[in-house]
Amino acid sequence: MGARTFYVYILASRIGGTLYIGVTNDLVRRVYEHKSGTAEGFTKEYDVNRLVYFECFEDIEAAIHREKRPKKWTRAWKIALIEKGALRGKKWVNGWATCRSRPSLSRAF
Repeated sequence: MGARTFYVYILASRIGGTLYIGVTNDLVRRVYEHKSGTAEGFTKEYDVNRLVYFECFEDIEAAIHREKRPKKWTRAWKIALIEKGALRGKKWVNGWATCRSRPSLSRAF
């Protein structure tokens, strides 16, 4: 069985809108679920479906630990993290070289 990659990601509803932080082992599938509305709950209710940030991890426990940390941060700190690793269109700027398994996100958009 091959090594797996886990992703901590941040979604936004719009500029200045609601933020959501999650963790998954399949970023493409999860972003698609949020965009298509098949992910029930908070993100569907608040129309939070724009991927604005992600990080890659080889260990699920490390990913879960990382997911929990920013949830306790102020909004300003979260925005600073997003801006530091900003996604420009479909060019991935942050964390891309560190991802062993690079998701083909064009399928999710």
